[in-house]
Amino acid sequence: PFLTATNHRKKTNQPPSSSLSSPSSFTSLPRDMVLNVLARVPKRLYPILCCVSKNLRSFVRSPEIQETRSLLGKDSLYICVVDETMDEEYLRTQTYHWFNLRRVEDSTTENVFDSVDFSFLPEPCRCSSSVVAFGPEMFFIPGTNDGSSSSSFRIFDTQSGKVRQEPRMLVNRTYNCVGILGGKIYVIGGCRGNDISAESFDLKTQAWETAPSPHNKESLIWIHGTGVSLDRKVCAVSFFRGLTCDDTRDGSCETSQMSFSRWWKTGVCVIDNVLYVYFFGYGLMWYDTELKLWRFVYGLDLGEAQGVAMAEYYGKLAFLWEKPSLVSSESKEIWCRMIGLAWSEAEINGTAEPSQLLRIVPRTFNFHHCLSVG
Repeated sequence: PFLTATNHRKKTNQPPSSSLSSPSSFTSLPRDMVLNVLARVPKRLYPILCCVSKNLRSFVRSPEIQETRSLLGKDSLYICVVDETMDEEYLRTQTYHWFNLRRVEDSTTENVFDSVDFSFLPEPCRCSSSVVAFGPEMFFIPGTNDGSSSSSFRIFDTQSGKVRQEPRMLVNRTYNCVGILGGKIYVIGGCRGNDISAESFDLKTQAWETAPSPHNKESLIWIHGTGVSLDRKVCAVSFFRGLTCDDTRDGSCETSQMSFSRWWKTGVCVIDNVLYVYFFGYGLMWYDTELKLWRFVYGLDLGEAQGVAMAEYYGKLAFLWEKPSLVSSESKEIWCRMIGLAWSEAEINGTAEPSQLLRIVPRTFNFHHCLSVG
């Protein structure tokens, strides 16, 4: 009630009541009190708070809000790895494992990395090729790595631990590209023939509806690309056509070439509407949407990291990577470090925090998903 004036009032010639300037009244409270209140607001609502007033925007974008959320343990990362093995007859078997990275209680720097038992989820969910998060909920989009198609759709609430099955999608899909924009989840590609190429799920009405089809019909873009949301568009980062962005309002598309240096599908993330990709041999880069070119994040020496996964974590970029284990040739290590990102004129500079060994896993493990939940 202190963010917007929703009460119906009679029109008078009197000047507006001071009670109508509630955002200013709220932010004039002691700073610690404001931070504690805002830190308990779901992170998905922060863009709305930024539009209420300049003072609220400064609070929401301050490092202090992230520190307060950290102390409260509000955010976490959900990481999926796939264990791919092959038997003597060259038959491939894929097993999916989920982990959770979260803050140690009452700490702003220490993290724990625990396995998560998702055995209660149906098999198509555990091996879904597209999973996205909005607030505390994870959305498992149909489509699996074995190429089978489905329209089954489920949502997992990380706070309650409950799974609910929502209305089926309009068509069966395999691999697809997914992004979240304006309170809707957009799914593009992965269907056959003249089926609906794009549809959206309204997070408010909990219903599916058709969406404008992207003008770029090349299927390889939308079934093998990593989906992100950027500048009110759903973008596919793919090995085939670089960066392709679909304007969901009319289906118009823009394409930008990418470096041919090696990169990983999980080594892609968007923070504050800036797209970051880690390129092997080049390092961490970001996409300048105005100049339509890729630029370096300065101030970092990440080496030549292998098997990278990235996501936003308390306002910083969580950078996870694999390295050979010193214990056994049959194992590998998963490491993590947090990277602070700051604008300096037209550049972005990164500050890397000390790295942390998270876990030793079989060498057949590879990153599959990396989601920011909170």
